[in-house]
Amino acid sequence: MFIGIDIGTSGIKALLVDEKQNIIGSWTEPLTVRRLHPSWSEQDPDQWLKAIYHTLDMLQDQYPQEVSLVEAIGLSGQQHGAVFLDEKGQVLRPCILWNDTRADKECAIFENRFPDGPKILGSITMPSFTAPKVLWVAKNEPEIFSKTRHVLLPKAWVRYALTGIMAEDMSDASGTAWLDVKKRSWSEAALKASGINMSYMPDLCEGTDRAGYLKADLASRWKMKKRPIFAGSAGDNAAGAIGLGAINKGDSFVSLGTSGVLWMTTDSYCPNPETAIHTFCHALPNRWHQMGVMLSAAASFKWWADLCHEKEETLLAELPKTIKEPSPVLFAPYLAGERTPYNDGRVRGGFVGLTQDATRAQMTQAVLEGVAYSFRDAFEGFLKTGQAPLTADVIGGGSKSTLWVSIIASVLNMPLNKIKHGEQGGAFGAARLARLALTGEKIEEVCTSPERINCIKPDKELKQAYAENYKRYRLLYPALKAFRN
Repeated sequence: MFIGIDIGTSGIKALLVDEKQNIIGSWTEPLTVRRLHPSWSEQDPDQWLKAIYHTLDMLQDQYPQEVSLVEAIGLSGQQHGAVFLDEKGQVLRPCILWNDTRADKECAIFENRFPDGPKILGSITMPSFTAPKVLWVAKNEPEIFSKTRHVLLPKAWVRYALTGIMAEDMSDASGTAWLDVKKRSWSEAALKASGINMSYMPDLCEGTDRAGYLKADLASRWKMKKRPIFAGSAGDNAAGAIGLGAINKGDSFVSLGTSGVLWMTTDSYCPNPETAIHTFCHALPNRWHQMGVMLSAAASFKWWADLCHEKEETLLAELPKTIKEPSPVLFAPYLAGERTPYNDGRVRGGFVGLTQDATRAQMTQAVLEGVAYSFRDAFEGFLKTGQAPLTADVIGGGSKSTLWVSIIASVLNMPLNKIKHGEQGGAFGAARLARLALTGEKIEEVCTSPERINCIKPDKELKQAYAENYKRYRLLYPALKAFRN
C-alpha cells in the first residue's frame, strides 16, 4: 500500500493507493491563506503539518488494515514557497507562497548579480520564485535573515517534519532559481546572488529515489507495521504529470487548478526564457519539461463565485450547455499578477465591455473565457519555442466542468481529454513515485496513461470567433499595466 500527499494552497489531500493502483480512500483538509498586504500570500507551515496529521488520522480511522500495510509515501508540493529555518531547524516566519509577488524589485537585483541566470536556470527570474523572496527578507526583515540557516520549499519542509531529513527533488528545486537545470545540481553562482551558500540547501535527489523514513512515533500513531520510506517525490505539476503518465517527449496536459499550467514533457534541456515559458527538470531522471503558468485559473472562478455569494455549480448552471458565441464582456484574470507571458506580479485584472444590459451569466462566461485566453497566451509561447502540444489531458478541480474544458479546447484549437479521477492532481502521482522508490520497477510499467472518459474537440465555428476575440483580449494587458499595485 502507498500514500500520496499533495500539499496544495487551498488544502492537503491524501490518497491511499493499493498495488493495482486502485484508489482505496482519500481525505482532504482545507487550508487558509494569509494576505496582509496586496501581492502578499503566506501560510504557517504548522498548518500543513496539523492538516497532514488529521488527514492521515482520518484515513487510518476509515481504513485501518490498509494503512497498517503502507510501505512508502510520496509528496506533491506547491512550488516556489520559502520556509526560513534557524540553526535548530525551527521556523522563523510564515512561508512566503508561490503566488506571493512582493519581490518584483528583487528579481532585477538577482538578475543583475547573475546575468547568465536565464540560460542556466531555465527561465527568467519571477517574483514567484524562491530566490527573490530570500532577497526581500534580507532587505525588509534583516533580523529574520540573520538567523536563517536553511531555506526549504514547502514539500521539503514537510519531509523534514515527518522524517528529520532535508532533501529536495529536481522538479521542485527547478522553481527556486537556484538549480542548474541542465546539470541537475545547485548553482553556487545563483546562491551567491541571493546572499546565501550551499549550506542553506537540502540534498538533491530524483523523484524516484528513496529520501528518508517516517519517524517512528508517527508510524506508531497510524499503526503502521513498519516505518514507510519516503520517495524523493515531486513539485505539484511534475507529480500531476506522473499521475497522467506524461513521461515521454510530447506528452502534454492542462492543469486547471488554483493556478493554471500548460505542460509538455521533453527529453532534453532546451530553454527559451524570453518567452516566459519555464524549462525545468521532470521528477524522473534524464527528463525535463516546458511549462507556461498563469497565477489565477480556478482561483479566478472561485473569486467570482465568492463575490456573487454563490456556489460555482450555481453559476455554471446559468450558462447554456453549449456556448454559441463569446461573451460580449472580457475578463483579465490577473488577480495576483501574471507569469506567462508577462512576468508581471503587480498587474491587476478586471472586466471590460460592461453595459447596463450586462448579465451575471455573461460575466461568468467571461471569467471562464479569460482563463482560457490566458492558456492561449502560454500556447503562443510554446509556438515560439518551436514545439507545442498537439493534444492534452486536463486535470485539476476545474476539469470537472465539461463546459469550461470545451471553451479551453476551442480557444486553443486543440483536443482535450477529460480523464477519470482528473481532480486528484498531484497526490496520485506522488503515490506512484512512492511505489517506484520502494520497488524500483520500470517507470513505464507504473506511470501508465489514465482512463480517458471524454475527448472534447474544438468547435469549428466557435474557434474562429474565439480567435478574433483573443485579439481583443490581447489589448487588455497593455491597458491594465497602468493599474499596478
